[in-house]
Amino acid sequence: MLKRVLTALLFLSFLGAATAAPNDGWRTAWATAPDSAGPALDAQTLRQVVRTTTSGARVRIRLSNLFGTRPLVIGAAHVGLSAGCARVTPGSDRALTFGGKATVTIAPGASALSDPADMAVRALQPLAVSLYLPQKVDVSTIHGFALQTVYMKVPGDATAAADLPSAATDDSRYFLSDVEVEGPRPARTLAIVGDSIADGVGSGTDHDARWPDALAARLQADPALTGIGIANGGIAGNRVLRDGADPYIGPSATSRFARDGLDKPGVRWILVHAGLNDLTATNLLAAPTEHVTAEQVEAGLRALAARAHARGVRIWAGTLMPLAGAKRFHSADIERERQAVNAWIRTSGVFDAVVDFDAALRDPADPTRLNPAYDSGDHLHPNEEGYRVMARQVDLRLLRS
Repeated sequence: MLKRVLTALLFLSFLGAATAAPNDGWRTAWATAPDSAGPALDAQTLRQVVRTTTSGARVRIRLSNLFGTRPLVIGAAHVGLSAGCARVTPGSDRALTFGGKATVTIAPGASALSDPADMAVRALQPLAVSLYLPQKVDVSTIHGFALQTVYMKVPGDATAAADLPSAATDDSRYFLSDVEVEGPRPARTLAIVGDSIADGVGSGTDHDARWPDALAARLQADPALTGIGIANGGIAGNRVLRDGADPYIGPSATSRFARDGLDKPGVRWILVHAGLNDLTATNLLAAPTEHVTAEQVEAGLRALAARAHARGVRIWAGTLMPLAGAKRFHSADIERERQAVNAWIRTSGVFDAVVDFDAALRDPADPTRLNPAYDSGDHLHPNEEGYRVMARQVDLRLLRS
């Protein structure tokens, strides 16, 4: 069985082009990974706030209809500097076009990239992206665990409005998957493909306190690294080898690796931090087909590394975090498998670098548990201080090479 899995995954590593994503000055300033089909939406305006990781002189966005069952019609799209909540800074609003048109129709499963708009964007700056849906959407495409307020259910086209005082709120991302900026060449992007740890579970809503957010702040403090953008492809409940099955969520890291990693503009590095959910499925899912071993997780991660190297992209791996005390997920067997995967990550030589999150956040008195100082309370996800510690484990010298 393991041999068949490894053979199939290695075959995937050689699909597609043999070069990295085009490096024409565009880089990812913000990203999220579409992970599921969302609710039906009536005709309305949505406004979503994102925080950029790097700066640029022009901006464009990507909209996704990955899970839609019908063509998605966007009647208007605007971007401006956020002035807090649903407000836009006066004079900063820009109307976006798609192929020169104010409207765009996106086929089911597809995405659309806007034309560039002249707009000076600073690093770590909140932007407000507004979308008008002129007709009902039967099935939306979302990132379910956004940890960011979205303002919605505003009648009519209010994309150019300075404020949306009557808006309802939600905490998912709708349709918006990427914000890209054009900056000095060469473009450089670090893509992160991960699970709930990269998604920031355990940090606060609207805090921008995920560990990739903290890493972005570190890069902006180093003049040599300010031009690097970060694409956060974390999905809470995601697995390397299997697609979502409740409580697991989203297309597997194997199936989305190109979209959320290799195909990001200017990508130079990918950090993959996933595999723990693959192991815990043995405890949570009854079907034997959902159960995988440490060796199968290792085969999956090896295949991702091969795909990155075939595209000329460096790939790093993060060790899996301790989880003793998380009763539904933890068991002695899962702990043995976790330790086995971590030993392999550290010693296999498959990756260009290893980021040892486990060593940094485990409890010195009991290495099977998170350090209480970094535990959000569920014994599985770090708190905001823990996420800052995680960000400090990335050796910035790796980004200078």
